[in-house]
Amino acid sequence: MRTVDPAKHQARRRHILGAAATLFAEKGYERTTTAELCKAAGMSAGALFHYFPNKRAIFLAVLEDDGDGKAERLARARSADDPWQALLDLVDFLAAPAAEPLVPQLVMEAMVQAYRDADIEALLSRGNAEERATIEALLAKAAAAGRIDPGLEPGPTATWVLALIASLYTSAATTPDFDPAEQLSTLRLILRRFLRAQARPGDASPASARGAD
Repeated sequence: MRTVDPAKHQARRRHILGAAATLFAEKGYERTTTAELCKAAGMSAGALFHYFPNKRAIFLAVLEDDGDGKAERLARARSADDPWQALLDLVDFLAAPAAEPLVPQLVMEAMVQAYRDADIEALLSRGNAEERATIEALLAKAAAAGRIDPGLEPGPTATWVLALIASLYTSAATTPDFDPAEQLSTLRLILRRFLRAQARPGDASPASARGAD
């Protein structure tokens, strides 16, 4: 009986997902063919489908991939001692991939496919719900600690925080001269002023946030 090496199997899957993510971002899900996936991954169709049953399964796996450790980062943020700093760090973490090549296009393609596929829509909704719940919890803790405006309701405020993060991805995908990396400091400044973090000894004031970031 042939023994499967789990590490090699996982490495092969990740190789396929990396090649597929590039194609899906550049060509779109519908226009990417199985032959192109095989060529990009450097394997036959039989070998490719040993790891994934079909193209749709590959696309779902690309979207589910937690190679950046998002689940762990969300858990760490929820348990942080300083909810305000944890919120700023989490925003940086969620926004940073917008500056990576092809990621904004892949995000846009996922949104398009979500209108056509209930499983993709459910996957994206689940991910958004986890992010939103964490941000809401951090906002509530930060308000209770006097770090942000206590008059802001966590739910609607979390919606706006996520909308600002999402705008980096959509702008990067649709505006050729938009540089998400350059705009990240502006996003931080907007959030600091919107949330009106109250200064404590050692904290940067909103007025000096641009320099601090």
